[in-house]
Amino acid sequence: MNISIITVGKLKEKYLKQGIDEYLKRLSAYAKMDIIEVPDEKAPEELSELEMLKVKQKEGERILAKINPDAHVIALAIDGKMKSSEELADGMDKLATYGKSKVAFVIGGSLGLSEEVLKRADEKLSFSKMTFPHQLMKLVLVEQIYRAFRIIRGEPYHK
Repeated sequence: MNISIITVGKLKEKYLKQGIDEYLKRLSAYAKMDIIEVPDEKAPEELSELEMLKVKQKEGERILAKINPDAHVIALAIDGKMKSSEELADGMDKLATYGKSKVAFVIGGSLGLSEEVLKRADEKLSFSKMTFPHQLMKLVLVEQIYRAFRIIRGEPYHK
């Protein structure tokens, strides 16, 4: 399986990079992983609705340009479906079974994802009703993908 994580913004925090690198190393036994970072759109702290829409659209264009046309797209969105680790594993296993070998997870910037990206998504996934920093979500997502492969293979994992 080829899995891409397409995300807005460059990861700067060393501790998050170390955690992601550790899980990417572990995941190499299960799948080809690729993290694609697109630049975030510079914007002032206070934005009007129109300005926020423009920022999300520009970031969305960058994201869409990186999505493989054959990919099954899973957008991380607060209004997405919440799943257990086992349900995520089952969904990924079904994708592989039915020939969807390319999966792209998408993490938006601090303002979220554009409508265009959400329309391209085959499904929306939520980790919580809470808001998390999008940089932290990269680590959480990579860990959950690793956990999913452990579950699929019947290998031990922490419950």
